[in-house]
Amino acid sequence: MKKTDYFIMLPFLMVSCSNTPDFDATGIFEATTVTVSAETSGRILSMDIAEGDSLKVGETIAVVDTTMLVLQQKQLSSQKLSVENTSPDITVQAAALRTQIRHQQHECERLTRLLADGATTRKQYEDAEAQLTMLKGQLDALLSSLSNSRSSISDNAVAIQYQKMQLEEQIAKSTLISPLAGVVLEKYAEPGEYAMPGRKMCKIANLNEIYLRSYFTVSQLANIRIGQKVTVIADFGNNETYEYPGTITWIAQESEFTPKSIQTKDSRANLVYAVKVAVKNDGRLKLGQYGEVRL
Repeated sequence: MKKTDYFIMLPFLMVSCSNTPDFDATGIFEATTVTVSAETSGRILSMDIAEGDSLKVGETIAVVDTTMLVLQQKQLSSQKLSVENTSPDITVQAAALRTQIRHQQHECERLTRLLADGATTRKQYEDAEAQLTMLKGQLDALLSSLSNSRSSISDNAVAIQYQKMQLEEQIAKSTLISPLAGVVLEKYAEPGEYAMPGRKMCKIANLNEIYLRSYFTVSQLANIRIGQKVTVIADFGNNETYEYPGTITWIAQESEFTPKSIQTKDSRANLVYAVKVAVKNDGRLKLGQYGEVRL
């Protein structure tokens, strides 16, 4: 009876073993995407890209009209020149007082000699000294006032210069360039439309370096680590699969519930950890495609 039971159960054991999946986790291929947005306001003059186009780093995506920005820049240039022209010439404006001071100094020296000879009174001498002191005080007050005025005008000119630099930066940002080498996934605007800061223009992704976002159970965490080499199996349908070398680059710190579209060896696991596996794309892998991971 024991032998008979063994042979009766053998087919079921074979079926059970054949149903064991040849992978440790599954997931979806994803890529890091960048959404390029407008940084200035204006009509879109050109946007010569299409979905699926390959872009290089620094390649022009779109050009926004800069007419108003250029006019504002010219206006600020005129304001800066006007402000600078009001700056006082301290040497010229103080020249008259300095002349009076030199003349009064000579007068004091003359009265000093006369006083020594008894040819003048001390009151005349003291009045001349007081006049000299007053003129020097007036010169100091004038120089201080002119210096403050020049400093204020200089600060205003610098502030205007900073505004000009801001406009120059906005004019430069009116030409949108690609921040990375990648493929245009989506295009959100067309030439002739109005752009404004923050409006999405297009979405770009580097499809050469993609990753498989897969999910592992708690019991599998002990067998995985960042930097570990694994095998990624891409499913192209009709039983056509390709294997790629992959590297684990990220493991989630917190668990989450298993997405409905994800399978694990332990189908009873409700809480899993997301893991990113970097894969070098040979051009066949597509975003959203199903894949498997084998440790």
